[in-house]
Amino acid sequence: MSLGRLPEHEQHILDEIERSLRRDRRLNRLLRGRRARRGPDPKRFAARVARCDPRGRTVAFLTVVSVALMVTGLVTSAPWAIWTFAVLWPVVVFLGFRLLSRWSGDAGPPGGR
Repeated sequence: MSLGRLPEHEQHILDEIERSLRRDRRLNRLLRGRRARRGPDPKRFAARVARCDPRGRTVAFLTVVSVALMVTGLVTSAPWAIWTFAVLWPVVVFLGFRLLSRWSGDAGPPGGR
């Protein structure tokens, strides 16, 4: 394999490929998006949490699981059950309030803000 310059026709083919890749908007957007994100974006995360739209069955299931974890933690004093309940319970309360808010018809300020 040679480290010198490419033959003229191969260089022409390579230049044409590079031009077509530069014109590809989807590829440019994809590469630009990957470069811009260097870590977690708190604003984006907050927007995703605010858009949360829980289902009734999901909230009911998580409530049953968290109550079972609470009872397990109280009866056995198992640290894994207590800590799992401690992590799960605020999520259940948040989703429950979101669900009740949606059911009451007050899903937030008008205009989606």
